[in-house]
Amino acid sequence: MGLTRKHFTVVFLCLCFTVFLLLISVSSSSSPQGQMETAASSLEHDNGVHCSRERSRAAWKIIDEYLMPFVEKERYKISSRCRLHPENDLYRDQEQHKMHVDINEWRCGYCKKTFYEEKYLDKHFDNRHYDLLNVSHSRCLADVCGALHCDLVLDSAPHKTRCNPAAIGRNKHLCESLADSCFPVSEGPSALHLNEFFLRQFCDAHTCSGGRKPFSKGGKREISTLHVVISVLVLMLLALFYIFMYLYRRGIKRGSQGLKHISKSGQKKRS
Repeated sequence: MGLTRKHFTVVFLCLCFTVFLLLISVSSSSSPQGQMETAASSLEHDNGVHCSRERSRAAWKIIDEYLMPFVEKERYKISSRCRLHPENDLYRDQEQHKMHVDINEWRCGYCKKTFYEEKYLDKHFDNRHYDLLNVSHSRCLADVCGALHCDLVLDSAPHKTRCNPAAIGRNKHLCESLADSCFPVSEGPSALHLNEFFLRQFCDAHTCSGGRKPFSKGGKREISTLHVVISVLVLMLLALFYIFMYLYRRGIKRGSQGLKHISKSGQKKRS
């Protein structure tokens, strides 16, 4: 009898464990995190693409914030031969197919699957949509990170490192070549102005002396903040002008009414 109870206990525990595994598998397949297709733990496809998505994203963030607003202001059209052109970013199409629905919800624009974090969506792109990368024409934007100071965007608190003159020289040379290829001075005043701007904004900071800082000309945030401040000041001035005009007209009306009252009282006394 004791042996039968022991067998029953073992069978019961095995059944409980099996049910537990089934519940885990069902919950993982129905939850957004489960739709990651185990992307976080699976091996990436060896598609022959060796380009850092993170650094490419940092490079594009810098281009979008610290270069494009000034290019648009000059109404200059960047040539597709320029390495900073959006079409030359290997991951641009995939980045545009990211949908940030909520704080903890990212959605793939290709297949509509959802993920808790952006890094899992990146894994999903690598595993499921790597065939959509335009490897024949696009280039790795991360390759110009040295010229664009990507480390300032990637590091929330940059740590001081010993300056390497050789690395600084290579990055400055790359930066100057980007300025000349993207904004050839022979193409007119706008290109000349943007060429000089690019040198001041990015290239001058490649020095061990520490005299110049990157993005010294400002960026999208600074421009938008300035516009907001100017707009608020204009609205305040308009409000003050209308208040002044209202009080001024009101004062004139009161004055005219007072004169009428005085004239009427004078006429009564004479009569």
